Amino acid sequence: MAKKGGSKQKKMNARVDFTPMVDMIMLLVTFFMLCTTLLKPQTMEITMPSDKEDIKQEQKNQVQTDEAITIIIDKDNQIYYFEGKQAEAKLVETQYGKEGIRKVLLKKNLKAAEEVQKLKQYMAAHYTSNAGEAEKNKQYYKEHLDKIKKADGTPTAIIKPSDASTYVNLIDVLDEMQNCYIGRYVIDKISDTDREMVKTQLGRDLE
Repeated sequence: MAKKGGSKQKKMNARVDFTPMVDMIMLLVTFFMLCTTLLKPQTMEITMPSDKEDIKQEQKNQVQTDEAITIIIDKDNQIYYFEGKQAEAKLVETQYGKEGIRKVLLKKNLKAAEEVQKLKQYMAAHYTSNAGEAEKNKQYYKEHLDKIKKADGTPTAIIKPSDASTYVNLIDVLDEMQNCYIGRYVIDKISDTDREMVKTQLGRDLE
């Protein structure tokens, strides 16, 4: 007689080899570690107004001369500026970008912009593929650029963001300091005088 019941099937063990995946992960980790090491952080030097008690308010405001320009950053991408001392100034509304605040700043700092272009032409004429000489040229450019940006007659920018302004707007204005070769600028708080000026001349309220 034949035996009852079907034949038993042989079980197959499924095995996945993860060795290639481990190698790929190690390569990715090594790649990202090297990239993180080689990337240098981009920093921006910002001069903040001092809060020391021995510094009088008149000394804090002494930068408000004929060469100074004050930039007020408000909500909804609104931006205003005035030149010179506040008591004698006219507040003007502008916009972000090359046709707005950048154009104003370049016109204010025209002499420095011309000197920088001359410096760039000089550096282009002295280009070298030698690593040592190239590093010297880079240091020469950096030192002379700094002198141009901080020379007598260059403007001082006073940047005043309101509480309702965005961080992005502040960064945009700080970028314009670099684009327009302005080496002296401070970030200050909105004062009651600023609020009154905006309300009186533009009919708006600062947040």
